Amino acid sequence: MYFMFKKLKYSTPLITSIFCALILSCSAGGDDSIATITEPQEVIPSNLALTIEIVGKDANYPFGDGSGVIKCTATAANTIKYGFKFGNDTEQENITGNIQHTFTTKGTNDYLITVFAYSSTGNVISTFKTVSVMVGNQSGVTWADEFNTDGPPSPAKWNYDISNGCPNLCGWGNNEAQYYTNRLDNVIVENGVLKITAKKENYQGAQYTSAKLLTKGKFDFKYGIIEIRAKLPSGGGTWPAIWTLGSNITSVGWPACGEIDIMEHAGNRQGTVQSAMHTPSSYGNTFNKGSQILSNVSTEFHIYKVEWTSEEMVFSVDNIEHYRYNPSNKNSSTWPYDANQYLILNVAMGGSFGGAIDSNFIESTMEIDYIRVSQ
Repeated sequence: MYFMFKKLKYSTPLITSIFCALILSCSAGGDDSIATITEPQEVIPSNLALTIEIVGKDANYPFGDGSGVIKCTATAANTIKYGFKFGNDTEQENITGNIQHTFTTKGTNDYLITVFAYSSTGNVISTFKTVSVMVGNQSGVTWADEFNTDGPPSPAKWNYDISNGCPNLCGWGNNEAQYYTNRLDNVIVENGVLKITAKKENYQGAQYTSAKLLTKGKFDFKYGIIEIRAKLPSGGGTWPAIWTLGSNITSVGWPACGEIDIMEHAGNRQGTVQSAMHTPSSYGNTFNKGSQILSNVSTEFHIYKVEWTSEEMVFSVDNIEHYRYNPSNKNSSTWPYDANQYLILNVAMGGSFGGAIDSNFIESTMEIDYIRVSQ
């Protein structure tokens, strides 16, 4: 090869032709991928998770210490930055995924927290959570159940009344038709809501089943504000109730122990929610009662509340008052309410208040978002 190029080193046209031929040959038979332009691939965020700490939250202060401060942590793969939205506020960008926010609206309120994860190519995913946060003096909060854990209601907070045979313990003194159980078919927490479901079914000699929960032996109290956010069942014969009984019932009996009906509703009088007081001076078909009408009681949540002081009881729905009990002559017969009471939740069927049960009734549910007691 050396000899050939040495002999032809001065033949420029020939050398040029040879090199051109070689280049054309390589181009014609070579790998086309050399000339391919690779498009940049999109980066998609994944595995987005959001955790929220309410500052000062514990068993006694379930909505925080009153400062309104929350701390959020977001994590995701393939992410270069995060965006946080607190309610309807403007989105706040953040690189680390850690951010602190302070709410300022007084009282206990629910807030929607949304987080966005962005990739280097502008792709985005999001998730959200709702939290209840207290702003202001929180020293009076004594007990609450937010029903945030799926499954049976918390055994640390709730007991059950169980029917032990029909017809004797199906009626519970009011000629009711249900058999109370602790089955998940009748009582369960799902998606942040307690559900008590009355069903038409043959069970232990009864034609209907339901559930009755109570805090007896686990929590009782004297005076305070009780708030329950609930949506009620429907259907002729349904009788949902949210109420309290005196903790001394085993020693003094009923009605001497006193009863506070925060809310009761009859499907045969759809939309009329009632509050009532049962005392030795007036019980059963008591004349100490008041009510209001709600058109969407079984399709929307409402806040049922009683404010209990040493002087009076004030009942309201969504802060609209419908009954005030403050007897001028307070004694053990008219006012057995200077002693502790415990909470009760149930859905009865029929009975003296519920009335005739619709033959077409299959099942219906009372849903409770939360119960909060402050003193």
